Amino acid sequence: MKLFFVFISFVFAGWFSASAQSVRKVENFDSTWKFMLGDDSLAKSNTFNDNKWRTLDLPHDWSIEGSFSQKNPSTANEGGLPTGIGWYRKTFTLPLSSKSKNIIINFDGVYRNSEVWINSHYLGKRSNGYISFNYDLTGYLKFGNQTNIIAVRVDNSDQPNSRWYSGSGIYRNVWLTTVNKSHFKQWGTFITTPQISNSSAIVNISTSISSTDKSLSLKAIIYNEMGKVVADNLSSINQVGAIRDVVIKNPILWSTDHPYLYKVVLQLFKGNELLDDYQVNIGIRSFKFDSQKGFSLNGIQIKIKGVCMHHDLGALGAAVNTRAIERQLQILKQMGCNAIRTSHNPPAPEFLDLCDKMGFLVMDEAFDMWAKKKTKHDYHEDWAQWHKQDLTDQILRDRNHPCVFIWSVGNEIREQFDSTGIAITRELVKIVKNLDDTRPVTSALSESDPHKNFIYKSGALDLVGLNYHQEVYADFLKNYPNQKFIATETMSALETRGFYDTPTDTTRHWPQSSKIPFTQGNLQFAVTAYDNVAAYWGSTHEETWKIIKKYDFLSGLFIWTGFDYLGEPTPYPWPARSSYFGIVDLAGFPKDVYYMYQSEWTDKPVLHLLPHWNWKPGQLVDVWAYYSQADEVELFLNGKSLGIKKKQGDDLHVSWKVKFEPGTLKAISRKNGKIVLSQEIHTAGAPAKIQLIADRKSIYADGNDLSFITVKVLDKDGNIIPDAENLVTFKVKGAASIAGVDNGSQISMEPFKANYRKAFHGMCLLIVRSQKIKGEVLVEATSRGLMPSTLTLNTK
Repeated sequence: MKLFFVFISFVFAGWFSASAQSVRKVENFDSTWKFMLGDDSLAKSNTFNDNKWRTLDLPHDWSIEGSFSQKNPSTANEGGLPTGIGWYRKTFTLPLSSKSKNIIINFDGVYRNSEVWINSHYLGKRSNGYISFNYDLTGYLKFGNQTNIIAVRVDNSDQPNSRWYSGSGIYRNVWLTTVNKSHFKQWGTFITTPQISNSSAIVNISTSISSTDKSLSLKAIIYNEMGKVVADNLSSINQVGAIRDVVIKNPILWSTDHPYLYKVVLQLFKGNELLDDYQVNIGIRSFKFDSQKGFSLNGIQIKIKGVCMHHDLGALGAAVNTRAIERQLQILKQMGCNAIRTSHNPPAPEFLDLCDKMGFLVMDEAFDMWAKKKTKHDYHEDWAQWHKQDLTDQILRDRNHPCVFIWSVGNEIREQFDSTGIAITRELVKIVKNLDDTRPVTSALSESDPHKNFIYKSGALDLVGLNYHQEVYADFLKNYPNQKFIATETMSALETRGFYDTPTDTTRHWPQSSKIPFTQGNLQFAVTAYDNVAAYWGSTHEETWKIIKKYDFLSGLFIWTGFDYLGEPTPYPWPARSSYFGIVDLAGFPKDVYYMYQSEWTDKPVLHLLPHWNWKPGQLVDVWAYYSQADEVELFLNGKSLGIKKKQGDDLHVSWKVKFEPGTLKAISRKNGKIVLSQEIHTAGAPAKIQLIADRKSIYADGNDLSFITVKVLDKDGNIIPDAENLVTFKVKGAASIAGVDNGSQISMEPFKANYRKAFHGMCLLIVRSQKIKGEVLVEATSRGLMPSTLTLNTK
């Protein structure tokens, strides 16, 4: 079946003003909340005195502010950080002009078990920590000089309730929407294109209106990226308020390489009076999954080169920050990644907006468990009451994003092993299809035998999503005749950035089994950065990618994981408190295997040499090189050639065994005898100085923008010290402050909210957040015995 769509993302600010008169008012509601960590049942009342509470801006994650401890009930699996109960309160006023309006508060996500009161009136409870939800405040508000108080209780005390770090609190954005009585319903608009050609795209807009007035009219205007009107339509309101057959001529298609967005403005009129206006971004494109040919986008066959991503942002925790998400996506884009799986929950709206804009396909996942638990207090406790509402809200919220191309209703669900999986799968897929029949539905299956898997046996899935079991991929069509394939989770390879040990010519499984205690590690609680260690259920990066790239019917894969994440520190016990699975470490520094993917997934020339060149005299060192756009690589040690190597067969790297002597290791790649790239690694001397490198020296003075500053410990000649652990202290003066610090170490017990950090393998990270004033920012880094370093930023 060929699927054609237009997708939209709900955005309240865009390239241009959609109308001269905007009547829908959407305010960011994040500033000046009061917060208390602890519980007080009286805090819901307007008469409660919160003067001694802390004042802060949302989004907020209180867990990331705490100290690591093995005694915290969250356990190492959730990062070993504190959880508990917290209260938030906000006092606000509304103008008299809003008295005749409908006023709605929208929470993008609260972890978890949130309860909300407005002016002492109870609005409701939402248990799911990842779902967006809203409450209509109309009827409970005061206007003019009278104050309103909204109170939110967040209960994350029942532990454990997750298999990874969740964070705690109102960790996503909050919005206050003011509309007329007649208005577009929340998430009530769905746009598709039943026909797309080079000459035109037929846009179908279905939108729900909240109104009892039958004399209304609806107008749709579509703008291109230059702000020019490319289509419009005016119609009367029928039962569902649908406008049909708005045509865009000569459409520019959305793709991962060229994510072109149009803007749709919907306007609701009574006569000539504008009652409501609603802005959305759209991207026009088609895609198809085929059992023989895999995946195609806009008629062009491509591989899905995806990664799985949890929602934490390293040192920032779960608190949503658009720039931090954008940085992660930029790093992955430069690697050649074109798809993200939101493991294992609905993402923040800002994440999907960025994927629309930057050109990522998204597998939007709903649940990590159904009625059967994985941890003691997880979502299984809320399943019966909430799963229908939560899934419905997810689909309605996300169904218009151009990036979303697969719905996943579950990850390694335990009901796949018994007959209850059949009925539940059919129920969930029916919910999805009733709301959006334009995208395929899958579930990430850990049981690869079709005869034993009851979720597969339901017959409801459009795509067979397999987790791991790469050994069965080649025979997929024999085992699953005429079915369409996606590798929903793969690899689980393990690395610590900058750590190397041998041998490298054999694969090690850490742990070897879930039934055997892990004893193969080392005192550093590290895993070699050579790609030759994986969990027992997974594979090295090279092993599975070779299979996926070989067969057309294998549409692509999602690697576990793009970035390291807090929690699930396989294979080590405490003090390990974050994962080893990432291609990129927790601080955002690429591990060596990043360059293998860059050499395979992009068209840019790549040459990456590993490891560092500080070893014991005479030690035999395995030297690897990843390269692309070249025929060969020649290696030199102190000017002497150690030979030319070429990839043979399906090789993804070349290697040499080199007896260490201090000096310079140099690699040169060539194509047709001409040099493509060269790289040198020098033996580093004693630590001498600090280097600061900002990803952006100019940031916005909005109180949220960030500059990520890489901190390196160098010798006198500018070489990074591969084993440096110097403690670096930071000062930030001017119109910014320290948002967090990190170094990528999976076992560091240092706090993320601090003005210091030890280097880890020669590097650490400082995150600077702007204030709401324009000006200059001076960053200073000092360390005992090292030459200090300064950096100047500005907020604009």
